[in-house]
Amino acid sequence: MGRPVFLFASSLLLMVAATTVSAATVEHSFYVKNFSVTRLCNRQVITAVNDSLPGPSLRVREGDKLIIHVFNMSPYNMTIHWHGVFQLLSAWADGPEMITQCAIRPGNKFTYKFRIINQEGTLFWHAHSSFLRATVHGAIIIRPRVRHSYPFPTPYREVPIVLGEWWNANVVDVETQALALGVGPNISNAYTINGWPGDLYPCSQNQMYKHRVKQGKTYLLRIINAAVNSHLFYKIANHNMTVVAVDARYTNPYVTDVVVISPGQTVDVLLTANQPVGSYYMTANNYASASGTAVGVPFDPTTSRGVIIYQGASSSTTPLMPVVPAFNDTPTAHKFFTELTSLVGGPHWVPVPLNVDHKMFVTVGMGLDVCPPNVSCLGRPPVGAALSASMNNVSFVSPTSLSLLQAFFFNVGGVYTTDFPANPPVQFDYTNPSINFDPPLLFAPKGTRITKVKFNSTVEMVMQNTAIIGVENHPMHLHGFDFYVLAQGFGNFNPATDTLNYNLVNPQMRNTVSVPVGGWAVIRFVANNPGVWFMHCHFDGHMSIGLSTAFIVENGPTPDTTLPPPPTDLPQC
Repeated sequence: MGRPVFLFASSLLLMVAATTVSAATVEHSFYVKNFSVTRLCNRQVITAVNDSLPGPSLRVREGDKLIIHVFNMSPYNMTIHWHGVFQLLSAWADGPEMITQCAIRPGNKFTYKFRIINQEGTLFWHAHSSFLRATVHGAIIIRPRVRHSYPFPTPYREVPIVLGEWWNANVVDVETQALALGVGPNISNAYTINGWPGDLYPCSQNQMYKHRVKQGKTYLLRIINAAVNSHLFYKIANHNMTVVAVDARYTNPYVTDVVVISPGQTVDVLLTANQPVGSYYMTANNYASASGTAVGVPFDPTTSRGVIIYQGASSSTTPLMPVVPAFNDTPTAHKFFTELTSLVGGPHWVPVPLNVDHKMFVTVGMGLDVCPPNVSCLGRPPVGAALSASMNNVSFVSPTSLSLLQAFFFNVGGVYTTDFPANPPVQFDYTNPSINFDPPLLFAPKGTRITKVKFNSTVEMVMQNTAIIGVENHPMHLHGFDFYVLAQGFGNFNPATDTLNYNLVNPQMRNTVSVPVGGWAVIRFVANNPGVWFMHCHFDGHMSIGLSTAFIVENGPTPDTTLPPPPTDLPQC
């Protein structure tokens, strides 16, 4: 039964060699700097790439090599993460600060080099330092190789739809203030579609994304949630959409009138302009799963909108408005998240490995920390404690003197330990609201504890949400791999019954999964990529307070399964 796993790893490694035959080299320069924009009646200084929000789209084909020169002309430490890119044998280019590299300091530069291997669809790039990804982000559009086609009819046009959040404040200050007070970050002031808030916000009548279509034509919308802390519903009035890919993995066609997309996720949909000539609003609004919990987590209740305008539509026509889902519409969110399936036999599909080498049961949720020095702890939750988060009762702390990957590669001790628990240290009724403020469960110790696995081993992880502080839908992202989402559900995971419902035939594949509010998700992946790989909540407000861990994948037995040395221009701490 180990043969499919071996073939999976071998096929990826063969692709490394094959890419040199037909691949192109795509080269860009990213100038990261501050500039001023006007939004919501305010002139605001933001940090962005090449003076644009969103930043430049990277358009490549499967197999291409990317060379991205990043010049940090901003006043902040900076790294760029290529979200969802496997980085096969190029872990040094992955980008999370203090995980695979030290920051690019102001006035310095670093060149990222990597190949796109065995991936087609939509991914994105973003800053992986503080809250800067709120404005430092852009699309990665991966088309099939030349003379290869999509596994669906060729669309008339392809359109990136980048959903984001906007603060009337410096986003670095938003995070700094939250950490200084020991509370969650202030909520955003608006949502955006391709950088524009839309006409429901003050001073924004002419700051709305518009896309013109021809009646009868089909468009491929590449939807990206680049928001920092918000799940989003996306709708277009009077139009259905057909999902054909998620996280750069092809799916069976799935018809829906609403897309639910968590931070870090992408969804590719086909939109056919099959309605009467006119104008139709598209909307993005929050799915706030934690709003009804014991701590009453605040959220931005506003709606961003853009507009689809048919060729020939009158400029005086009032666009039709969709009925947007309620902020707490968990049934709609769960339906979308669970009904997607993979396109078996499609490009880059590999069957689910059936033998598991390393099983993990991991709790994910919030907690408290004893008020640290220089933190006031005057806000919510209880005075005298700071908000925290953990996985299996370990609240992750990033190294400060050396990245995890450098420490692993050069065998430097004292930076991390490989004793991350494979099971919770204490078993309890994980989703019972009565444990919201149970003192023995509230305080998780801080540490840089991670997991080491052998090359080509198969890892299965049950992620269990807890009701400590309050239940919430957590978008969990794994660097370096896609994983199979075998099952999702509510309440406490029951191995006696829930394992019987695993989809081992055509489960969706993702790099970011939303663990249901007060529930669980099961993922499985093959660790065929040597290096250090970050796993974290893609709510930046939670990642920064400990809802993270990492995997070390050991080198394989041959030179072409061994991580090469770091590039000579790798930033130093």
